[in-house]
Order: sequence, then C-alpha cells, then structure tokens
Amino acid sequence: MLFPTVQFAAFFAVVFAVSWRLMPNQRAWRRFILAASYFFYGCADWRFVLLLIASTAVNQVAATVAARAKTVVARQAGLAAAIVFDLSVLAVFKYFDFFIGSVNQMLGVFGLGAPLQLLNIALPVGVSFYTFQAISYVTDVYRGRCPLARPMDYAIYASFFPHLVAGPIVRPGEFIPQLGRPRDPARIPASRALSLIACGLFKKVVLADLLATRIVDPVFGAPAAHCGVEAAAAIYGYAVQIYCDFSGYTDMAIGLALLLGFRFPINFDRPYAATGLQDFWRRWHMTLSRWLRDYLYIPLGGSRRGLRRTYLNLMLTMLLGGLWHGAAWTFVLWGGIHGGGLAVQRWWSDRPSAWRPGKRSEERPGGRNPGERPGSALRRAACWLLTFHIVCLTWVFFRAPDLGTAFTLLGRLAVPGPAPLVTPTVIIMIIGGLATQLPLPGMWRQLRDRFVLLPAAAQGVTLGIFLVVISAIADQQGVAPFIYFRF
Repeated sequence: MLFPTVQFAAFFAVVFAVSWRLMPNQRAWRRFILAASYFFYGCADWRFVLLLIASTAVNQVAATVAARAKTVVARQAGLAAAIVFDLSVLAVFKYFDFFIGSVNQMLGVFGLGAPLQLLNIALPVGVSFYTFQAISYVTDVYRGRCPLARPMDYAIYASFFPHLVAGPIVRPGEFIPQLGRPRDPARIPASRALSLIACGLFKKVVLADLLATRIVDPVFGAPAAHCGVEAAAAIYGYAVQIYCDFSGYTDMAIGLALLLGFRFPINFDRPYAATGLQDFWRRWHMTLSRWLRDYLYIPLGGSRRGLRRTYLNLMLTMLLGGLWHGAAWTFVLWGGIHGGGLAVQRWWSDRPSAWRPGKRSEERPGGRNPGERPGSALRRAACWLLTFHIVCLTWVFFRAPDLGTAFTLLGRLAVPGPAPLVTPTVIIMIIGGLATQLPLPGMWRQLRDRFVLLPAAAQGVTLGIFLVVISAIADQQGVAPFIYFRF
C-alpha cells in the first residue's frame, strides 16, 4: 500500500478518525494502532506480519533479560541473543542467496561443479529498517539509555506504520516516551503536517517518478544504446530521483505521524549542498548515519585507537552500510567509495595546516569571515563541486543492477551522439530537483507560514487543488514503489 494512492488515503482517513476517537481510552487505542499497523504491513504479504511479530517477541524477551538479569554475563547474553537473531533474519532473507551466488561463481572460475542451492526467499518489505530499530532498542536498554518498554509499547514502536517500511530510523528514546504523554488533537500542527505531506507528494510523483520514466530507467536499462549526454543526464537525474523519492517518503512519514500526534526526527538537510563526504553524511539519511555511528563505528573503536584504526573503522562502517542497502557487489562498491573518501578526507583534515571547507566561523558584517583566507569561497565551491560529483559517481553503482551495467554507463559518458531523451522537461526536472538544495529556508518558511495563516477553508481548497493535480499526474504515469522499500 503506497502512500500516494487512493487506497492509502482511505486507510489513513479511517485510522486518523478512529485513532483520535479512541485516544482517551489508551488501552483501546494501543490495540487499534497496533492492528492498523499490522494490517498496513500485511497488505504487502500477510506472511511478513508473522516475521514482524516474531522479531518483536524475541527482541522484547532479550531486552527484558538485558534489563533485569542479575549478572552482567546474563545481561550480555540477552543483548548477544538479540543481535544474533536480528542479524540472522537479515542473513537468511537478504544475504544468503547473495553469498551463495558469489561462492558458486568462485567455484565456477576454478571449474568446480555441484553449485550450492539458492533459497530464493522473498525479501520482506522494510526488514532492514525494523531490524535496525530492534537492535537499537535492545542495545539502549542494555546500556541504560532507555527503560524497558511494556510489551505493547515496544510492539507499537516496532510496527508503527508511518515509518515501518522505509524509515526514518526512529530511536526508542525518541518514540516510546511519546506513547505515555497525553496527545491533544487541538495541539496538532496540522498545517505543517499537511504541507510536509504535500511537499513529499510533489517530490515523489512529479519529480522522482517523472525522471525515472523519462530518462533514468531507459538509460540504466540499456546504457550501451545511449550517448554521453543522455548518460550524464541519467546520472544527474538519478541523483535527483533518489533524493526526491526518499526525502519525499520521509516528509510524508513525518507529516502522517504528526497528524497522529507523534514527532519524528528529520532525515534530510540539503545533502547536495555538502562540501565534503563527512558533511554529506551529516545531511543525507541522517537517522541511518547516526545509527551507523553509534552502533557500529563507535563500538569498532571510532577514532580512539589511532589514525590507521580510524581509517579502517570508517571503511568497515561504510562497507557494511553499503551491504545494508542491498545484497550485491554494486552496493559494496558504493559503500567502499564512500568509506575511502571519508578516510581520505579525515587524513586531509588531520594535517596541521589543513583547511576545512565545512568549518564555519562568525560572520563579520560587510566583510569576510574572521580567519577566512582569500579565495576560501572559491575553495568551498570547488569542494562542493567535487563532493557532488563523487556522490553522483557512487549513485551509478547504487542504481545499476550489476557492475557491468555501471561501468558500461560510465564508459558511455565520452561517446558523442544525439540525445532525444534529454528534453526540456527532463532538464527542468533536474534543475528543479537540485534547486531544492539552495539555501532558501526563509522563502520556504514564509510560504509555509502564509499557508498556516490562511483560513481553514482556504487551506482545504488549496490542498484539494494540489491533490487533484498530483492525482492527475499519478493516474497518467502510475506511482512507482519507493526506492527504499526494497531495503
């Protein structure tokens, strides 16, 4: 059940009305919202609900042991059991066939027969997201960063439908305490929520899906048939598509949660305005970046064990982050390029005389920032340009179905020829998508504030006209599944 569909609109209308009707009776509300979340997830495949329930039960039992066991060894055993179970779920459903296929290819190189059998199991939607949330819950309970939740509260946290299948990755300490606070419909920032949903719909249906059908899918589907201009347009187009697709989903998720009385952390902050890969990962999929930092990079040692170990930890973190996105060597290479780039940037910034483009200082009215060298603006622009194109390069491997397709597409960049797919519409979509990264928060805030100040009837008419236009576009081209649904 996709967000930008009539089916989901009908589903959410019922959930919204019943949820606020039952809010005074918290016991009934909890049962209803849990059942609604399971229904939403079961629309993809009812068997996935059984896996989600099993994951919820195992992690709640493990968290109980980690919180209440008498000895440190027993508490550690509870944490270890949860991590082993959660990683085993990912290993079976997501990575088993990938590793077996890789072994079979290696055996074939050496002329060895009897290939290992693949399982060919369907990947449950959003399994990586709720598995990471489960690990963070048990780990935070073990560390004492959040209290052990009641079973029903943890079940709601694990299955809450706005963020269930594609994030954002909400920490238990960010969500579970909200279940115990009174939620008043009169205090819901409805205008902000609706503007987020509308913005997400526009990003997804107008920008992301149009670019996918007009340029990205045709070129990535048969790169050898396209010239350099179309290859470059497809690469830039996919950079815009994946941003608008994923940030559009999280905008809608945050807006839907707000309408139900819950606040989610933001997940994007103009990532293509970054002046370095470290800056990029502070802006892109921010909840995943924090998760990788707190539950992988720091436990590996972070930057506390010397420079060489720091570089190794950065590389391992991003390699595993790439593998989290998908069971394919393209994702491993995507993570490896980011890890290598982060290590190089860290080495460069650790030099005593290094200039750090992302470091901001107080502005001096009418002049340069204090301590800013002449030409720093030009250097910052060069760092932005380099960072953006490194990110675009990695997106080629992220999008391509295999390494051969990725390298073929990159090779076509130098090939001249006609470019019928690079239409004015495609160019406008790419420029429009990149324009969302411009530092214009004041303008967007003013537009939102003006919308908030409109009478309720005017807000409804404005939103209704917008939804009619979006629906017309969606009916014409269809609504593709969100890219991150397969992760």
